[in-house]
Amino acid sequence: MTATEPWVPSSHRPPASRVLAAWHQTGRSDLDAHLATHGPLPLPRRSDGAWADRLVEDVRAAGLTGRGGAGFPTARKLQSVRTGHRHPLLAVNAMEGEPASKKDRALLSGVPHLVLDGAELVAAAIGARQIVVCVADDRDDSAVCVRTALSERAGVGLSRVPAQAERPPGRYVTGEESALVAWLAGGPAHPQFRASKGTPLTMKRRPVLVQSAETLAHVALIARHGPEWFRSVGTPDAPGTCLVTVSGPLVNPGVCEVEFGTPVAAIFERAGITTPVSAVLVGGYGGTWLRTGLLDTPFAPGALATVGSAVGAGVLAAIPTSSCGVAEMARVASYMANEGAGQCGPCVFGLHAIAQDLVLLARGEADSHAMNRLRIRLDTVEGRGACGHPDGLVRLVRSSLSVFARDFADHARQRPCTGWSLRPILPVTPSAATAVGRWH
Repeated sequence: MTATEPWVPSSHRPPASRVLAAWHQTGRSDLDAHLATHGPLPLPRRSDGAWADRLVEDVRAAGLTGRGGAGFPTARKLQSVRTGHRHPLLAVNAMEGEPASKKDRALLSGVPHLVLDGAELVAAAIGARQIVVCVADDRDDSAVCVRTALSERAGVGLSRVPAQAERPPGRYVTGEESALVAWLAGGPAHPQFRASKGTPLTMKRRPVLVQSAETLAHVALIARHGPEWFRSVGTPDAPGTCLVTVSGPLVNPGVCEVEFGTPVAAIFERAGITTPVSAVLVGGYGGTWLRTGLLDTPFAPGALATVGSAVGAGVLAAIPTSSCGVAEMARVASYMANEGAGQCGPCVFGLHAIAQDLVLLARGEADSHAMNRLRIRLDTVEGRGACGHPDGLVRLVRSSLSVFARDFADHARQRPCTGWSLRPILPVTPSAATAVGRWH
């Protein structure tokens, strides 16, 4: 199945290595390897009252934005919890509910001490007296890595702020920061309505700062090397590097570190594309599809926005021409429908209806009104959810209708391709996979 002319790579680009430097240089994740690569943690003297202001200013000057998906300016989030009289709680978000992303697992297994360095620094800057590292309850390997690293640090007296690992439920929506705070407060892990991301989250009137694991790793590097160093790579509007999970028909799938502004095509060239592809998923399951004719687009927020896409969760997934974009969308939609918080009609009813339409289209069993009905349902759901989860799926489905337009037209005429019976390219749960057909 081909949505556009297939793309085949032609050259390679050398990799960047900052966040993952210790792992790349030593192949080890222990404290000694970390310190040998990065040196000691630059914590302030207790008498240095201006240190926190300097760190926040350095983060602002560096132009660091959150690497968890929303891209909110990190310095503004730090500042928002420094103005109250209560000591905040710092929550490290390493939930990684996005199935196509592996970067939190790479961070916690390869460079956990860089993440914990960033957490120590931010905790000191905002006056936090506790750090919780949130790892999903279905990620035992990551939790072991965190606890091992915490024990190493405690053994040499490196930790000033008490830190512990917590295990929230491993679901897609739990990684949303307000859902994470709701769970830490003892409630269900449901996203809460917020008019602005700049509004501080609270738990029993106590401010809570949620920062992604990758964001904190960058804070640790900025504290050591300064904002000018950080901005020496990337673009003026999107400085620094970021972690990207690449998947598809690749020689080296997995997590890579790239400079912002690297063309999407160059990222895949580095990973070693093995077969022509028909489209690329950008940003994750709340993201969009990118046509092959646009793969020279720089991987950076501004550039991706011009083609209707976004960095999102740092995901790039290539779909080979042999696979079926309609079937891939049906599987993802079935998964997303089952991962909602169940707080509103669009989530409870709308997403399941959209998924069912896509399943029938993928199988070639849809009636003549299926495409019209699907578009009406997308219009009905959009903007009406209690959180952003329904809108994320709507955005992805709309994008697929454009990029895979020819394929959808064939399936709507009850002329499905053989691609729907192939092994899924995009990872989903077994229940979502079997919603479409039999898998090998």
